[in-house]
Amino acid sequence: MQKGLQNYKAVDTLGKSAPELVVKVYDGAIGNLREAVACYRENEFDAAQGKMEKAKKFVVHLYTTLDEEKGGEIARNLSRLYAFVIEQINFVEATKELSLIEDSIIVLNNIREGWVQLAEEYKRNSRSLTEKTNAAKNTDSVSLSV
Repeated sequence: MQKGLQNYKAVDTLGKSAPELVVKVYDGAIGNLREAVACYRENEFDAAQGKMEKAKKFVVHLYTTLDEEKGGEIARNLSRLYAFVIEQINFVEATKELSLIEDSIIVLNNIREGWVQLAEEYKRNSRSLTEKTNAAKNTDSVSLSV
């Protein structure tokens, strides 16, 4: 069963654009934070701790893959936001203060929405480029057959 799940996850990432993959990382972080809240509310502290650690790994991945040279001010701002979320996660693990998880979810969700828009724009531009390429190929084949 576990191997089947791993294969599904691998297939799910194939063919995705970079912005779509970034959205998946945000989904992982946000999903694990939401699950942690549910676990804390059910007094399942070990499970909550595991979910918090998974969420932190997703955010650390986002943080460590930033390229401040290419990303400039936006990357620096994201870096600060990711550091804030990581700090909040660490604080929650010590205090069990669930409002901090909710705050982190809001922060991550807001950034995620920007990536969703970027992924949609990337798809539109990619389709447009494909259509132009196909139209050019069709024009070439028509002119060659004449």
